[in-house]
Amino acid sequence: MTAAATLQSGKGHRDENFPVASFLIRRRHRSVILAFYRFARAADDVADHPTASAEEKLRLLEEMDRTLTGELDSAPEALSLRRMLDDRNLSVQHGLMLLEAFRRDVTTLRYASWDDLMEYCRYSAMPVGRFVLDVHGERRDIWPANDALCAALQVINHLQDCGKDYRSLDRVYIPQDAFVAAAARIEDLGASNASPALHRTIMELAQRAKRLLEEGRPLAGQIQDTRLAFEVTVIQRLAEDLTSKLLRRDPLHQRVHHAKLDLIPLLLRAMARFVSTRFSRDGRVPAMRSAP
Repeated sequence: MTAAATLQSGKGHRDENFPVASFLIRRRHRSVILAFYRFARAADDVADHPTASAEEKLRLLEEMDRTLTGELDSAPEALSLRRMLDDRNLSVQHGLMLLEAFRRDVTTLRYASWDDLMEYCRYSAMPVGRFVLDVHGERRDIWPANDALCAALQVINHLQDCGKDYRSLDRVYIPQDAFVAAAARIEDLGASNASPALHRTIMELAQRAKRLLEEGRPLAGQIQDTRLAFEVTVIQRLAEDLTSKLLRRDPLHQRVHHAKLDLIPLLLRAMARFVSTRFSRDGRVPAMRSAP
């Protein structure tokens, strides 16, 4: 067992907020997307481990980096991903960008401004969607909508976990200038309930995530692969609902995640949206074929 393996959380792709390589994705693409997820999960668990030292975390992330680029073969998740990328003639660049985000998680505990947070998302979130698009052979001129959607998903996750991240890791993704604007204190994140000022801060960030989702909404219509376009429509709808919850609830003491019973009506609405937008774009409703 490697040192990195001892830091793993046990969390898997079915534990995430949003679908990862679901049945909607063509079978031939699922294995490499899951390999990318396992690579990202292993690195994330290293960066988020509550007791490992910063030096040990950075060493393990560097080992993953060097394995992904072919200098080493010692990090199993990176090695598995590298081999799959080689088989498909895909670049390692998206994975390397993710590792930079996890290094920043180890070394950067505060963000001064929204622009600083978006720079972090350029490494932590946007490469994930770009990778999935590349796996499907989609055009790179649709990356701007992808980047907006992925950044929104990242901000939603940050707000959901803002109290836990502060208490367990002393890590705060909410920009410091947002605290100042609302007359809130970072220390408010340690309470069991959000103060009125902190609640205003969270709502402002949720509104910004909502605007990012509006920028990302065209993405599904720009994707050529029908099954991927449907999955992106589902992700978009789930994210919109989570944002509305963040605008109404206090993530320090209220649940801001989807229960299983929430998913059926949301999936039905996503399907209705998908059929409507695809119909208006193509003049027909495409068949959801079960081709691998």
